[in-house]
Amino acid sequence: MMDISHFENLHGRARLRKAVLLLERLEREWRKTDPLFISLEDIVFVRQIAQILADSKETPLECVKAASEFLSILSGLSDGLDHSGFLQAENRFRHRLIVISGQSVADWDFIAVPRPSSSHTIKRAGMRVFLEDLRSPFNIGSIFRTAEALGFEEIILSPECADPMHPRAIRSSMGTIERMQWRRAELSELDCVKGVFALEVGGIPLNKFSFPFPGLMVLGSEELGVSNKALQYCSAGCVEIPLVGTKASLNVATAFGIAGYSWYYSRNLQA
Repeated sequence: MMDISHFENLHGRARLRKAVLLLERLEREWRKTDPLFISLEDIVFVRQIAQILADSKETPLECVKAASEFLSILSGLSDGLDHSGFLQAENRFRHRLIVISGQSVADWDFIAVPRPSSSHTIKRAGMRVFLEDLRSPFNIGSIFRTAEALGFEEIILSPECADPMHPRAIRSSMGTIERMQWRRAELSELDCVKGVFALEVGGIPLNKFSFPFPGLMVLGSEELGVSNKALQYCSAGCVEIPLVGTKASLNVATAFGIAGYSWYYSRNLQA
């Protein structure tokens, strides 16, 4: 970790950017502990960073305000013993500094929080999904995260899908890519798979669809949906999410979450 005197000797934007990097590095280290523990030394270090930003004459006024408000919040905590409250305050402070420094806060800038698995979640084999030509790494990562949460057995990607190891996919997956079984495959491999169905407009509404189990859900690209060629392999039919808005459209990762949970829930009713 940088010595606080070195940080104090930085100037202008360099100091602001370094503050963001230091706070992010500390926060990542804190998130690795279970239960969450923040040392008094780290708390003092963060206070010093904020104090330097608040006192510096060359610090932008907006940054001075953010640092002063953060210090005010810390003064209300009980000697740094409220680790959860400290982390919440530090996280808000870090993101304010990100915005002030001119960076955009996107979902791939987030730091994943390790959480214990739900006691009532049951991992079930037999639920798989095929991604046909999805181009957005963000969507790929989001689908991995949802599939892992719902206990999907496998994710299959067409050759034209975005790379799950893309930095944005890794960020939006929140650590689930290494936990999920996945591979790439040609569309033709679906020919020998049973229970293939598509999530596509014009299908049977979710509440009336008989989900196959085991089975495989086909998701189409963000722009074109499920191709006619892919639909030829969907022997178990198509399911759709009834919508009432004027746009009548959902992001593919969001749609997968809705349909995936309906599939998972219908299986639990049968168990």
